Order: sequence, then structure tokens, then C-alpha cells
Amino acid sequence: MNSRSSPEKRKSADQESVLLRIIQQLMEELHPQMQSARPIQLDSSLDRDLGLDSLARVELLGRIEQQFEIALSEHILATAESPRDLLRCIKTSHKIAVLPSPETTITPSGDNGPAELAPLSATTLLEVLNSHVHSDPERIHLVYEQHGQPEQTLTYEELSRGAERIAAGLQHHNIEPGDTVAIMLPTGLDYFFCFFGILLAGGIPVPLYPPARPTQIEEHLRRHRGILNNGRAKILITMAEVKQIGRLLKARVESLETVDTPEAFVNGGNKFTPIPVSSNDVAFIQYTSGSTGDPKGVVLTHANLLANIRAMGGVAKVSGADVFVSWLPLYHDMGLIGAWFGSLYYGCRLVIMQPLSFLARPERWLWAIHKHRGTLSASPNFGYEFCIRRLDDKRLEGLDLSSWRMAFNGAEPVSAETITCFSERFEPYGFNPRAAAPVYGLAESSVGLAFPPPDRGPIIETVSRETLNISGRAVPVEAGESGSLKFVSCGNPLPGHQIRIVDESGRELPDRYQGLLQFKGPSATSGYFRNPQKSRELFCGQWLDSGDLAYAANGELFITSRIKDIIIRGGRNIYPHELEELVGNIPDIRKGCVAVFGSLEEKSGTERLVILAESRKQGEQARDELRSQVVNHSVDLLGMPPDEVVIAPPGTVLKTSSGKIRRGACRELYEQGGVGKPRRALWLQLTRIALGGVVPQIRRQLRRFGESLYAAYCWLIYGLIGVPLWLLVVVVPSLNLRWRVVRRGLGLLFFFTGVKITRYGFENVTPDQPLILVSNHASYLDSLVLAATLPISCSFVAKAELEDNFFVRVMLNRLDVIFVERFDMEKGVADSHRIEEHVAAGRRPLFFAEGTLQRMVGLLPFQLGAFVTGARTEVPVLPITIRGTRNILRSGSWFPRRGRISVTVSEPIPAKSSDWDGAITLRDAVRDQILRSCGEPDLGNVYTSLSQMELKRPENHEQSNSGHPHD
Repeated sequence: MNSRSSPEKRKSADQESVLLRIIQQLMEELHPQMQSARPIQLDSSLDRDLGLDSLARVELLGRIEQQFEIALSEHILATAESPRDLLRCIKTSHKIAVLPSPETTITPSGDNGPAELAPLSATTLLEVLNSHVHSDPERIHLVYEQHGQPEQTLTYEELSRGAERIAAGLQHHNIEPGDTVAIMLPTGLDYFFCFFGILLAGGIPVPLYPPARPTQIEEHLRRHRGILNNGRAKILITMAEVKQIGRLLKARVESLETVDTPEAFVNGGNKFTPIPVSSNDVAFIQYTSGSTGDPKGVVLTHANLLANIRAMGGVAKVSGADVFVSWLPLYHDMGLIGAWFGSLYYGCRLVIMQPLSFLARPERWLWAIHKHRGTLSASPNFGYEFCIRRLDDKRLEGLDLSSWRMAFNGAEPVSAETITCFSERFEPYGFNPRAAAPVYGLAESSVGLAFPPPDRGPIIETVSRETLNISGRAVPVEAGESGSLKFVSCGNPLPGHQIRIVDESGRELPDRYQGLLQFKGPSATSGYFRNPQKSRELFCGQWLDSGDLAYAANGELFITSRIKDIIIRGGRNIYPHELEELVGNIPDIRKGCVAVFGSLEEKSGTERLVILAESRKQGEQARDELRSQVVNHSVDLLGMPPDEVVIAPPGTVLKTSSGKIRRGACRELYEQGGVGKPRRALWLQLTRIALGGVVPQIRRQLRRFGESLYAAYCWLIYGLIGVPLWLLVVVVPSLNLRWRVVRRGLGLLFFFTGVKITRYGFENVTPDQPLILVSNHASYLDSLVLAATLPISCSFVAKAELEDNFFVRVMLNRLDVIFVERFDMEKGVADSHRIEEHVAAGRRPLFFAEGTLQRMVGLLPFQLGAFVTGARTEVPVLPITIRGTRNILRSGSWFPRRGRISVTVSEPIPAKSSDWDGAITLRDAVRDQILRSCGEPDLGNVYTSLSQMELKRPENHEQSNSGHPHD
């Protein structure tokens, strides 16, 4: 019996492999630039995960029949939900005499080599490690570089065994699933063993940064006592120096039972008992840096982390062939998640060194990239600035950075000057300026939220300071213009993640308006650990507040400041990081040790501008000279002097564990009299400052009131015009006359609401020419705009659900709208044939080829319905591009705003052939034309199954499977 079952199993496995390869090939044809976050598996949903519409399914069935020489029922179009369903039909179908075509013959895939090592089906970090241990246990996972000592390497199997030893020791110390274990260790192999050992034992790691010097231990532990209490840490794994005062620490942290070194948990020959871990279990608690307040414990699950790693890696095109070189500390999310977990997941080698090694000799970082041919590396902005200032040519002789393909810059404000200077400084050493990759992230989104594409280079904008301060609008100006600000783009939101910019009342702002950045996505935390008050403040419905101010432009994200750091003085917004950078360039002022903050003046209620700067200069005269220089630089930049300049000794400016300035803590230190003495301002000066801030506040309130009034006015106009228009469409007998009435009525609607529509390329519309019209889809207004502007009659293709509403059904039927079924695959195919018949009869169907709309900026992949019709009927497709409607009325919003709209009609594009390849080529040509005209980023390049699932959620927008509009 076994001898017979073995060939059957092999045959079944071959059929499975061939089927998945057929689907993979079809997906590559449909979306050639798509970066898939998950592999195509037997249980992948043909709808949600792969996004196959009815026509794509027809093509898939044809290829399956040809490859396997079988005949399949068309009923499978409606019933098959996954490749497993298709495989079941393949096994039960009979062979027919059909020879496979050479173009579609698929052979089972073999080993793809080291570039594809990511365990795409893993649901936890433990499964990621186990996958590598099973596939290649002796493969080197990381290289630990210590100056003056031999390199240490760690394979996947060694990491797994070391973690099991730690886990056994933790279980011997009565760790139970869900208990928190704090890790306060410097960078070293012990850190990796301890982190995974805690996970294996069912515990929750809590990374803490270790004291830099033995003399700081007691002060350091006092600062961490709050974290240990909030996290209810049961065990603290730390250094020998900290262990010595463990008894004192346990007396102050009620939950803490053990304070010991890693060695104490691996001795004794304890036996490890595996603990089941699921994707929704907490992977670790990341305590925020506390740059704007007390540290808060961000709860991150395995699902959060893997979603973030897959999204970041997909955009950056990470593979097992990459080498990540990192000096980042492992207690910080960029070093822990971005460098270590990312390298672990993709199977690329991680070269790691201690942060102090970099700070002592920054060239060691660059030489490690040279030596190991590093392709990826990351640093906060100060790391790049450090290399610019500290390194001379003698230390860099022979350096080659040509292998470095992405230099991530994040975790703190990104300086345009640093980006430019680093590229200029190290381009002679092989550094590619296009490798510079400013990114944005925060612990509440695991680590990453916005990334630029590889090999694009940074985008730096210069905007008017005055306009941004007064109206909140980021208006570009010429570089170098006086009174300007520079901001660096952090790229686009990661696939599957969304961002929005809102005002103080929570209403979404158009492009180029500064507001509060909010986000959501699969990487987002569920809240703060044991802190319900802060968790409530974090969430705004489904969205999370970042605490950062930003604006968006053409899909790019520009961070302007932390919202709590903005200083309002005389009605103007002052961005601390810009002034800090300028003051830090003054000779004898310590670079990176300047804090700019606002201090509330109790009597007047206004904010005073205070600059706290560190210097080693002694003597009052020398410090007075430095104060004068600081004042002059402030006047040059802001047009106003600061209220107070405090020159303090080194170590005064407080920072977070990642090196960010703790402006709030510095303000408290200043207000408590810890540094300098505040200078009282004259009452007249304070009064003028207070009065100067009244007008901008009134202007902001009036602007908000005006926006609400305009929205209400728009809906009044919609009602006054919409009701009579409906009645006229119902009673007018002629179709052409109905459309004339609609055009006139919608023209009045846009006129009275003040929306100007500009037309381009309308000479490409020939009244008697057979055409298929295809447009992008950005807003609910798109159908109204096209109906008002197009000079020819056409038949909108709309979803069948609209027929459920009596008033909508009556009006659309009178306007010759073609209704199609989106969810029934058999009816969807029948609808496609029906549209072809309409085209043959002379009607002009109009498709919204994205098949859906979303609130985020960007052009989605196009569905195939319109293009298969165009190829089969040999009727050219007319590309139509709509711009501006998204800013006026976004998906999911019913709050219209003022704006301008443009409609661009390009030249008709004929199909080159009537087959499947002709439809694909036609789709790509039309989409390229619309993409060039719409001014929005191409979301097709990073469109993953993860983002498809996010886009299809009902709370985001309507779902579509057939490539037809929902208007």
C-alpha cells in the first residue's frame, strides 16, 4: 500500500507546484512591478489575497486546462475561492486531447538560491528562527565586531541553542507565559540569546538601555524604576555591576524577584519545556524614548512586527543576498526591529558593533560597510552628521562605499543639510547619493511607517516660512530664498498602511496643508501597557495620533515638527530643530547639545523662546560673546531674538536613549532654576507679544468656521439642484436631451459651489468615433465631473448594488448606465460579454479602471474589464485623467472643501492584438498615460497582497472585483 501511495503523493505534489507556478506567472503578468508580501499558497484567497477579477479567472482557467490537458466547468468561476479548490477540480477532471503551448508550459520550481530565504508563511518570530534552523542551520546569521578582538559569528542553530538554554533557566526561575522580563545589557551575543530565550519561555521581553558608565548606575536605575514598575518586570537580566545593587532595586520594584546576569540562567543543566506562541501574543514591550513626556510601553505583537518587517522589506527589496551593517543599540526599535529582526526574517547577514565603538571612532562603521560589502545600514541624523564633522581624509584612504544601496536616515528629524553634505563628502569614496533614504517611523507603528523607493534619492522641498506660519500651507519657493524652510520627504506610507493629515478638529486636510499626522495599519500597536489614559489619548477612532506635524504632497510625507515642540511666539510657529541646528554650528557650541523650547510666562500667558546650549568655554566674557552670536543667528533665521539664551556646561541638555533632545525635560529643568537665571521681560514687550498672538488665533478660528460654512452651503446647493435635476431626467423623453440637461445642471452645481474645472486635450474626443473611455478614480465627485464636462454621450459602467436604491436606479437607467455584478463571477463574465455587445452596437462605455477608490493619494493597479473589451472589439481606449477631486471630497468623507479640478483627455490608444497579451499591453499603455497626467505616485509598484487586504476593508472604501466603478 505504501508503494502505491508514494507515487500518488509525488504526483499530487507536482500538480500543486505546477498550479501555484501558473498562478504566480499570471500574477506577474498582471502586476509585473508588484512586490508580494506573502507567497501564493493553496489557501490564498483568489479574491482578497490575489485580487483576481472575473476576466483574470477566465484566463487562469484556460491556462490550467491547457497545462493539465483537462476540461473545467465554468461553474468553477463562481465556486472556487482558493488554489486548493482549483487543485481539487484538477484531480477529479478527466484528460482531454489538448497539447500545452510552449508559452504556458510550467515546470516545478527549484532552489532560488540565497536571495529568497524569507519564511513567508511564518506567523511569529520563533517560527522565523525555526524556519532558518531547519533550512540552513549552519548559515551565519550575524557577525559581531569588537575593536581589537577577533570577530564572533553566530549561526541560526547557535542562536536557537543559546536561546533554549536561557529559556530553560528562566523556567527554572518560575517564569510563566505572559510574565515580563527586562533586558538591560550592552550589545553582545548574550543579548540575542536572552531576547529569544524569553520568547521561548513564553515571557515578554522589555528592552532597557544600560548605563554608559559605572558611576551612573544608581541614577540610571532610578530613572528606570518607573518602567520596571509599570511593566511589572519579574526578572531583570543585566550586567554584573547592576547586579550588585539588585537588592536595593528589588526593594523599590514590587514585582521584581530576580536580578542576575545571563550566565546565571545557562548554568545548572535545566530542561526547557516548549511553550506555544501565536501571532497575536505580545512579542515585546517597547518603551518610548520619552522625548516629549514620560516613557510609555508600546505593546507589539508578533503579527505587528512581521507585518512591519514585510512591508519595509518589500519596499526596500531586501533579500538574503543583502548585508546589514549596524552600530545601532539593540534596546532601540531601529536597531532591534529594523536591523536585527529584519535581517533575521530575510536571512541576510547582520554585521553588528557596539554603539560606543561608533561614537569613539565613527570611521569603524564605514569601514565595516567596506569590509563586509554592506548593502543596507541605518542611523539617526546625528550619526551621518558625526561622520561629516569627525572624519578626515587620512582615516578614509582606500574606503569603498559603492556596495551601500540604502542608507536609512530616521529616528529623529532629518536635516536637508546633513543629507546633502554627507552625499558630497562621501561620494568620492563610492557612496551613491541616490542611496540616501530618509524614512519615518515611530514605536507605535512598530518602527517604520513611511519609506522611499530604492535608488531614488532624497526629495528636499523649500517652502515659505511666513505662509506656513500664517495659513499652515507649505508653498514651495526657490532654494536659498530668504525666509524659507527646508523639509525632507520621508517617502510614501508602507504598503497596507495609511496616513492622513488632520486639523485641530480632526478634519482631513488637502495636500500641502500642515496638520497632525495620524496613521493606521497592521503594524500599529493596540495601546500602551497598563496605561489606559495614554491609550485613549493615542486613538482617534480607527486612527492613531503620531504627535507629529506634517504635510503631504503628491503622496510624499514631509515631517515638520513634533506637535508638542512647536513654539508659538507673536502668532508665529517656531520649529525648534531648525534653530538648534543653526546654533549648533557656532564655534565653541557643542553640536547636537542645543535645546530650543518655549517657556510659559505666567503673568502674560505667552510663550518665551529659550535657547539652552552647552559649551566648554569658561568665564563670563566668553559666554557673553557666545550669547551674542546665538542671538544674532536667531535674528537672522527668525527675524526676532530669543527671550533667553543660557550657556551651560556639558551634560546639561537632557537626551533620550536614542540621542534625541528631551525638550520637555529641559524646559522643566530651566523653569525649576536648574540652569541659568530667567530674565524678566518688560511689561510692554510682553503685552505686545501677547497682542501679536491674538490675531493669528482669530484667523484660525475664522478659517475653520468658513470651511464648515462652505461645506454646509455645498450640500444646500446639491439639494437645490439635485432634486429638480432628478425630476427632469425622469420626464424628458430623449436620451440626448437628458444628457444635455444633466450637463447643464451639473455645470450650475460646480459654478455655484465655486469649483473651477479646467479642460485639456478635448480635441482628442471625436463625436462619431467608437471609443471605450477609461478614467482614474479619486473621489465620489468623479462621475459628476465627467458627466458635466465630456462633450459626447457615454454609458457609465456602475455596480449593480446601486439598483437597490429606487431614486438612484430610476435616474441611472434613464441615463443609459450599464449595471454590472461585482461579486458573482459567472454574472461578471456574462456582463463583460454584454458590454462587448453594447460596444459593437455603437455605445461608449466609461470605466473607472482602478475598480475602487481610496482616500490616500496614489494610482492603484488597473482591472482588466475595459481592456479585454477593447482588445476583443478592436475599439480604441480613450484615457481620461481627473485631478483635484480627491482634495475636494475624499473617500469616506462628506465634508467638501474648496478646490480646483482638471480633466485631461489623451489620444485614443488602440489594442495591438485581440488576445490576452493585447489586453495586458493596452492596459499598461493606458495606465502609463494616466499616471503621467495625474500627478500622483504609482501605488502599483508596491501593491502587495497585504495592501490589497487593507484596501478592501469596508471601513476604508468600496470593494470591487471586476474592474467596474462603484459610482
